[in-house]
Amino acid sequence: MLPPGFPYLTFFPAVILTTFFCGLRPGITCAVLSGLSAWYFFLPPSDGFIVSAQSGLALAFYVFIVAVDIALIHIMHTTSARLRHERAVTAGLYEQQRTMFQELQHRVANNMQFVAALLTLQKRRVGNDPQAALGALDEARVRLETISRIHRRLYDPGRISLPVGQYLQELCTDLLKATGARNIVCLVDVPPVRFDLTRLTTLSLLVVEVVTNALKHAFPDGAGGTITIRLEATAPERMTLTIADDGRGIPAGFDPEASRSLGMRIAQGLASQLDGTLAYAGGPGTVVRLDFAAAAPAA
Repeated sequence: MLPPGFPYLTFFPAVILTTFFCGLRPGITCAVLSGLSAWYFFLPPSDGFIVSAQSGLALAFYVFIVAVDIALIHIMHTTSARLRHERAVTAGLYEQQRTMFQELQHRVANNMQFVAALLTLQKRRVGNDPQAALGALDEARVRLETISRIHRRLYDPGRISLPVGQYLQELCTDLLKATGARNIVCLVDVPPVRFDLTRLTTLSLLVVEVVTNALKHAFPDGAGGTITIRLEATAPERMTLTIADDGRGIPAGFDPEASRSLGMRIAQGLASQLDGTLAYAGGPGTVVRLDFAAAAPAA
């Protein structure tokens, strides 16, 4: 009943809905089959694929319309997927920045507490001796410079060029100097691997957190000991970082999941950013083991 070419209008909704709900290829398939059906059954002469001036114009109009419809819907789907991906990336970056900000605040608070304790200790030793006071201030200056170097190492993109083992060894050396742990040795056993800057920074923050916790709690009253950092591949695309000390060990019944310590929460957050899990074991000493992905998951 419709004029020649108009029957194509009955197929446009099918093409649009198929493309919208099923995707690009099903939409193109639907457009081709609909065009052939309309050409065969509705364009004169019927029951044949004969091209006349009128049917050719109708075919060209149909192809143009469905191509525009399919292209617009495909662009809309692509843009929507890109927006969802960017939203997920933004959420991940926000979570990473939040954890790093918490870690930085926690580190600054620990450093300030350490400096205050150092000055209090030096005050007791100084008494009324001006020369001793100068020595105490000089020692405090050295400690603050060491703390500053640690922060520069953690947040310096240029450190990405160093081998991971050397980078962690320098980081631990600065930590020992900053805390004045003269009787503690830090051993680093890391194969020649490299990480991207984001993962190296996150891994470094976790190492600083765990090693600092060991220096604070594992060796009381200036006791000596050893902290060992070992990195090894355990499965395809998976690695294990082990930080072990030979100190007094964790208390019996210790449950890191139930701990309210900010340092523990920060360590767990850093581990999750590496797509990893953190486990604690005791006796003798304390062993902290991180199983994590060697590379960031593909987008």
